[in-house]
Amino acid sequence: MIDFISPDWPAPANVKAIQTTRAGGVSLAPYNSLNFGMHVKDNPAHVACNRQLLSPILPSEPVWLNQVHGVQVVDAANASCVPEADASFTRHSSVVCVTMTADCLPVLLCNQQGTVVASIHAGWRSLCDGVIEATVAKMDVDTTDLMAWLGPAIGPHAFEVGSEVRAQFVAKDAQAEIAFKPHGEKWLADIYTIARQRLSNLDINKIYGGGLCTFTDDAQFFSFRRDGDTGRMASLIWLAN
Repeated sequence: MIDFISPDWPAPANVKAIQTTRAGGVSLAPYNSLNFGMHVKDNPAHVACNRQLLSPILPSEPVWLNQVHGVQVVDAANASCVPEADASFTRHSSVVCVTMTADCLPVLLCNQQGTVVASIHAGWRSLCDGVIEATVAKMDVDTTDLMAWLGPAIGPHAFEVGSEVRAQFVAKDAQAEIAFKPHGEKWLADIYTIARQRLSNLDINKIYGGGLCTFTDDAQFFSFRRDGDTGRMASLIWLAN
């Protein structure tokens, strides 16, 4: 049986969501064991088997994305095969939105009425360039009705970046300055804080999660920064019938 986390947020009863861990699959080291990434060097047959293990939980095959650290958002109900995007949304029941991560921040969104959901892959580049804002715009609802869940990502004590990364965030939003702490000649970045700032700027103040670090918990999570060659977890959300 696959291992997964159920987001702790007050989503409507018809909004279903799961966050997988690295446990419960068939992939061999260094992808052990529940790797969903076809783009890494894992055995494709093992990845396909891992994806098949989701079938008893989900209403349909997830709309897997080719993630490119951009801000493209697709309607999962009308998406082509493996669209190039870093977020998807849907207003249709039984359509499963999914993003994959291994240090980048997964963000799940839904509205209080339970009529639209989204899954976002917020790596630092896409987070900086506005993937959250782009996704919320596509959802086209009153933002005060939206809530967010922040999944496992590299934590603020582990994510070391250069001054150029900090400068890009601060140039987009001056309040991002508080999300960076000096660390020798570099900085430690808190992408959870930045995501909360971006959501708050959109009048989304019901924000949950954000306390799990992929880098420090090697038993539960994949981490590209820690391991390099590694697998990917999945963050999935859908509307039940």
